[in-house]
Amino acid sequence: MAASLRMLRQVCGSLSRSHAAVRRLCSRAAAEAHHDVIRPVFPPLQSFSEEESMMRDAVKKFAQERIAPFVSKMDEDSVMDADVISALFEQGLMGIEIGAEYGGTGSSFFSSILVIEELAKVDPSVSVLCDIQNTLINTLLMNLGTEEQKQLYLPRLASDTVGSFCLSESESGSDAFSLKTKAEKHKDYYIINGSKMWISNAEHAGVFLVMANAEPAAVSMCGVISDTELGFVHTMNDNYTDNCNSNYIGVYINMLGLAQGCFDHTVPYTRQRMQFGKRIFDFQGMQHQIAHVATQLEAARLLTYNAARLKEAGRSFIKEACMAKYFSAEVATLTTSKCIEWMGGVGFTKDYPIEKYYRDCKIGTIYEGTTNIQLSTMAKMIDQEYDG
Repeated sequence: MAASLRMLRQVCGSLSRSHAAVRRLCSRAAAEAHHDVIRPVFPPLQSFSEEESMMRDAVKKFAQERIAPFVSKMDEDSVMDADVISALFEQGLMGIEIGAEYGGTGSSFFSSILVIEELAKVDPSVSVLCDIQNTLINTLLMNLGTEEQKQLYLPRLASDTVGSFCLSESESGSDAFSLKTKAEKHKDYYIINGSKMWISNAEHAGVFLVMANAEPAAVSMCGVISDTELGFVHTMNDNYTDNCNSNYIGVYINMLGLAQGCFDHTVPYTRQRMQFGKRIFDFQGMQHQIAHVATQLEAARLLTYNAARLKEAGRSFIKEACMAKYFSAEVATLTTSKCIEWMGGVGFTKDYPIEKYYRDCKIGTIYEGTTNIQLSTMAKMIDQEYDG
C-alpha cells in the first residue's frame, strides 16, 4: 500500500511538472507571437481607402452646395435642372468607373456606391440619375461592349451625354425575360420593333440601351444614339442577370442614403422643438423610437457595404444584394414614415424636405425587382445551399 502511494505521488509530481512546463511554453509562445507574428487584420465594413474617403467628402460638399438649393424647385416643376446635370459631369460623377483612357474618373465600384449614397441624402432623384449612368449604362458598356463601342460611347458618357436604360414593357417588368420587343437582323443591321415604358433618364438621354429579344429566349442589348444613326447590338444572354445585379446595389444604396438624409434632417428638429418644458428628443418614447430607427439604418448600411465589397472582390453577391435591396427599401419606408411623425404637422408640409423623402422612398420596393422578387430569389438560393 505504501509503495503504491509513493508511486502515485511520483506520477502526480511528474504530471504537475509537465503541466507547469507546458504552461511556460505556452506563455513564452504567446509572448513571442504578440511581438513577432503579424496577425491578420480585417478592417470594418465602414472603413474606406484614402481615395474613397476623399471622394465621399467631396461629393458631400458638392451635394450641399450645388444640388440642395435646387431640390425644392426641381420637385415642384418635375424637371431635372440642366445646371445640376452639367455639374455632375463637371465633377466626374457620371463616369466614375470609366477608365482615364476614355475620359472617365477611373475610380472603383465602391466609390460609385459612396457617391450615390451622398447624393441620395440630398436628393434621391439626382442620385438615381447618377446611379443608372454608372452602375447600369457605363457598366454594361465596359463589360460587354467591343473596343470600338467603348471608344465611341464611353468618352461621351463620361463628359456630356446621359444614358437611358430601356427595359420595362406593359407586360414585362419583374419578369425581364418576357420581352416582346424584337431585334431582327437584316444583312448587316438590325430592325427593332416594340414599345417600352418607364424609360429611365429618357428626357435627358443621348444614348439609349434598349433591351430586346434577338432570338427566342435570348435577351440582347441594342444601343441607339438619339442624334445620329449609329448604334450597336450586343447579345447578353447569360450575362444579363449578373451584370444588372450590380444596379441592385446602386438602388439600395440610394434607399439607404435617402433614409439617412431624412433622419439627419429630423433628429436636429427633435432636439430643438420644445413641448411641455423639454425637448421632444428627451421624451423616453421618442428616444426609443429614434434609437430603433438608427439601428435599422446601421444594419442596412452593413448589408449594403458587404454586398458592394463582395462584388468588388469578385465574389458571389447576388443573394446578399437581394437581401440588402429588400431590407434597405423596408428601412427607408420605416424611417421616412417615423420622421414625419416625429416632425408633427410641419413634417407633412413642403416647408421641410421630409415629405419628399417619404414620397421618394416607395419606389424602392418596386423598381429593379420588387420586394417579392427579392424574397423569392433569396429563398431559391437558400434552398440550393441546403442541397445534398
